[in-house]
Amino acid sequence: MQSNDFMKISLAHINDLNEIMEMYKSCVSGMEKHKITQWDKTYPNKDVIKNDIILKTYYIAKNNNLIVGGVNIDQKEDVAYQNIKWEGSQQESLIIHRLAVRYNFWKQNIGYKLMLHAENLTKEKKMSYIRLDTYYDNKIAIKFYEKLKYKKLGYIYLKPNKYRYYCFEKKIL
Repeated sequence: MQSNDFMKISLAHINDLNEIMEMYKSCVSGMEKHKITQWDKTYPNKDVIKNDIILKTYYIAKNNNLIVGGVNIDQKEDVAYQNIKWEGSQQESLIIHRLAVRYNFWKQNIGYKLMLHAENLTKEKKMSYIRLDTYYDNKIAIKFYEKLKYKKLGYIYLKPNKYRYYCFEKKIL
């Protein structure tokens, strides 16, 4: 478990699932208030997060025992990633999925600390890059990743001709 000031980051356990889903519900509510339509009430869903937890790839951020953020960190790339010219195409990479923060904890560096955790995990695993994608209309996330020095390399469609996602990459090692 990694401690960040008042916050702890650790692997999620199955008994965290309901609280994680409440955190996503809060995050989606915040996204809707900001007119971001990337997620809705059907995604991310309980089955997806449960699978992440079972595979031991889902990390949670807790503040005073309340789950305030979460992220899946693994090596699974969507098949559409093959359409991007990755700078580190020959190196192993970790992939960020479903980064979220409880709405009333936005702007408290929770997302930053989860991303820092992902970067440290990448170093521990002696991997060179982190990759991720985000919805083209999620200006908050795009600005966030650019501020963290992630480089936008192009875009993909996760469903044919529906909703463009920008792909980002950052060299870690």
